[in-house]
Amino acid sequence: MVDKVKSVWMDGKFVAWEDANVHVLTHTMHYGLGSFEGIRAYKRTDGSTTIFRLREHIERLFDTCKLCLLEPTFSREQVEQACAELLRVNGMEEAYLRPIIYVGDGAMGIYAPNNPVRTSIIAWRWGAYLGSEALEKGIRAKLSSWSRHHIHVSLPKGKIMGQYTNSMLAKREAKLGGYDEALLMDVNGYVSEGSGENLFMVKNGRLITPPLSASILQGITRDTILTLAREEGLTVTEEMITRDQLYLADEVFLTGTAAEVTPIREIDNRSVGEGTVGRITRRLQERYFGIVKGSDLSHPEWLTRI
Repeated sequence: MVDKVKSVWMDGKFVAWEDANVHVLTHTMHYGLGSFEGIRAYKRTDGSTTIFRLREHIERLFDTCKLCLLEPTFSREQVEQACAELLRVNGMEEAYLRPIIYVGDGAMGIYAPNNPVRTSIIAWRWGAYLGSEALEKGIRAKLSSWSRHHIHVSLPKGKIMGQYTNSMLAKREAKLGGYDEALLMDVNGYVSEGSGENLFMVKNGRLITPPLSASILQGITRDTILTLAREEGLTVTEEMITRDQLYLADEVFLTGTAAEVTPIREIDNRSVGEGTVGRITRRLQERYFGIVKGSDLSHPEWLTRI
């Protein structure tokens, strides 16, 4: 359950949580065309609150609108400011922020070009996405029978609401099978990503992740980890990954705003490495948490102070 907070930002106004409603004929609810983001704000060791990579998230929110031919009625700067102000209004030191840009009610049918484009931002408190134990010990994952969208079928670089039906099917399949998370391959059999996370593997000290030309989201946490890995002196490559490469990896982990840096200890009943969190995974995880909520100030450009 999401715990209620005081206010939700809707089309430029702060609305009481109980009144933050949309009409049942909201077009996006029926057809799935809309853009959304997930952003985290952390309380740091010095007591301050910062939003992590806010600008990059809002840029991707608007890039998704461009892909979908949606014309937002608020500017990027207005949405950024609203995210920060929403935390202040709700008195939140830590939060998960969910800005959404969607098609409102009016005409129905697939083509409804004159329906209003609406913008809302919701904030709630959210701990470790896959559980605190997952961050410490790793998770069990299953390669899904569902394939990730082909690049000629959808827009993998867009964080588009309707595209996540694919993720939900894969996640449900994995959970019903007793696993913690699903991993999806593309239609050609190359490993793409998790149901809501980018994927990394380590082999012989080399960090590998699928390239942006693959059917993956251009993850902001992914970009963060690539930057930190290079700073740590790791050899980093972006290349297609096969199922058997993944089975034989020394380490595997997932990245995402919600998942943060989550190790995988088992895939399809095969232990990853020694079945424990690997050294490189742990080091990158420590660097990540040091920057988002610790005392590491090596990337101030990533932090928006509240």
